[in-house]
Amino acid sequence: MQQTTNSILMIRPVNFRMNEQTAVNNYFQEDLKIKNTEINTKAQEEFDAFVQKLRAVGVNVIVESDDKLMDTPDSIFPNNWVSFHSNGDVVTYPMFAENRRRERRDEVFIRLEEEGFVIENIVDYTSAELEGVFLEGTGSVALDRVNRKAYCALSPRADEDLFIEFCEDFEYTPVIFIANQTVDGKRLPIYHTNVMMCIAENFAVICLDTIDDKKERKNVVKHLKQDGKEIISITEAQMGHFAGNMLQVRGANNQRYLVMSEAAHNSLTPQQIKAIEKHCPILSSSLETIETCGGGSARCMMAEVFLPKE
Repeated sequence: MQQTTNSILMIRPVNFRMNEQTAVNNYFQEDLKIKNTEINTKAQEEFDAFVQKLRAVGVNVIVESDDKLMDTPDSIFPNNWVSFHSNGDVVTYPMFAENRRRERRDEVFIRLEEEGFVIENIVDYTSAELEGVFLEGTGSVALDRVNRKAYCALSPRADEDLFIEFCEDFEYTPVIFIANQTVDGKRLPIYHTNVMMCIAENFAVICLDTIDDKKERKNVVKHLKQDGKEIISITEAQMGHFAGNMLQVRGANNQRYLVMSEAAHNSLTPQQIKAIEKHCPILSSSLETIETCGGGSARCMMAEVFLPKE
């Protein structure tokens, strides 16, 4: 069992814009006062440059293009609707926004099989949408695959019962908490766990300040320390620059990289950078348009492929 993979699925946008259906509880989204076509062009440029940087260090990036007819403005964030596991399981997840449900496409699975990956079984939780219950993939669930622990910040997009069901099905120990951010003077739930924490092989980057309940915070710290993770704390302001939205991947010669956006990288202190670089180099790319309109960053754009190869 490995925490990191060399293979990443990414979806190139064709209709990227600010998604009005997700803006209701994604407080990271902002409106850019430019035309949607221009937003999409800028997002494509950022996407292509990011893919190029990943490939340059030997990451196997599988790029599938979005389908224009679907009108899926958030398709650039595939890690919310699907996850790929080393036993050949593919999991599809129930999505909060109706227009995000159209992102789930069989073409993606066909493409992975063409690339030589083996899909044994599809575990489908999407019927939960009928009950108004959601769990948005590795956006909602941060997995420590080696220690079989799953971390989840409960929110309108991360249902506790469904999360526990996922943990039972995949034999993970659930670590549950509520993470809040300040919006107009109120403490409101953060929409996805992966904007406030990242679990790498030997360390975790986490915004502990968002876990207001002291007992819950202590419990999260206890689990991370138990598993030998160095805890690198970030502030809520840094989280606002997507410093929690990072992913450790493997490039050529099994070299690990911590991948993040330029904004996240620029928000880190020299001490935090040093703490990360003790474990692996940082790879960052400018994702300004994608972050502003999409309210998601580098981690959200990468669906890790752990499927076995033929």
